[in-house]
Amino acid sequence: MKKVDFPQGTLELLILRVLSSGSNHGFGIAQRIHVLSKEVLKVEEGSLYPALHRMHERGWIKSEWGTTENSRRAKYYKLTRLGRTRLTAEKKSWETLATAISDVLS
Repeated sequence: MKKVDFPQGTLELLILRVLSSGSNHGFGIAQRIHVLSKEVLKVEEGSLYPALHRMHERGWIKSEWGTTENSRRAKYYKLTRLGRTRLTAEKKSWETLATAISDVLS
């Protein structure tokens, strides 16, 4: 399958969306995006963890250590109130942009 590059800011929107369903660790976030995109999108570690770091610095997510289903130690990420607000705004902006692009392509 061909690799799809994420437009700037899109990965953060997808991460926010996945975390809106509950906390998750990095591998789980990447896996969930892959499943929800019907296996079209694959998030590489080199993109995921810098995005999580930026989002943490901006106050959109918080993290804590926990144990995975496989009894491994992992950092779990969770949306903050600011992150939920950001998700709503970004989703609305994305929908407007996607509609406009679709209109032009039609």
